Amino acid sequence: MRCPYCSAPDSKVVNSRPSDDGASIRRRRECLNCVRRFTTYERAQLEPLMVVKRSGPREAFNPDKLLRGLTLASEKRPVDPAALRAFAYGFEDEVQTAEIAATEIGRRAMTFLRPLDDVAYIRFASVYRDFDSLERFIEEIRGLKGREDSPAQDDGPAPAQDGEGSTAT
Repeated sequence: MRCPYCSAPDSKVVNSRPSDDGASIRRRRECLNCVRRFTTYERAQLEPLMVVKRSGPREAFNPDKLLRGLTLASEKRPVDPAALRAFAYGFEDEVQTAEIAATEIGRRAMTFLRPLDDVAYIRFASVYRDFDSLERFIEEIRGLKGREDSPAQDDGPAPAQDGEGSTAT
């Protein structure tokens, strides 16, 4: 293994142990040239998960692309970046098929974001569902609000739409 510090071609394994519940092996290595230590992870390379795009072509699943979308949706929101990374990098292990539709990835990402943060959810949904109008955006927010509200959380009657029952101030 090439040393990441001095680029020497040889290193020796100092320590090796299972990682990620046995899904990979963590190895501590020492460069034979500069004597610095570094960590590598070894994982079985299975057939890559293929993503079927909306327009038809297939491409290999890229967890970085999913993470980038989740991160953009969660920017400046109280969402733990470690949770986003765990979801994106664990996604391929959770999928039990060789192919998955891009729309299914988006649906699962929205399901993941929904309990974490409403704003991140709406941001992701606006791109994933490709809102083409303000009305469609408002409809999604109302749907989100409707799922949150229950009789116990009701703040009282909704304001009158036609001006009836309103009080002048």
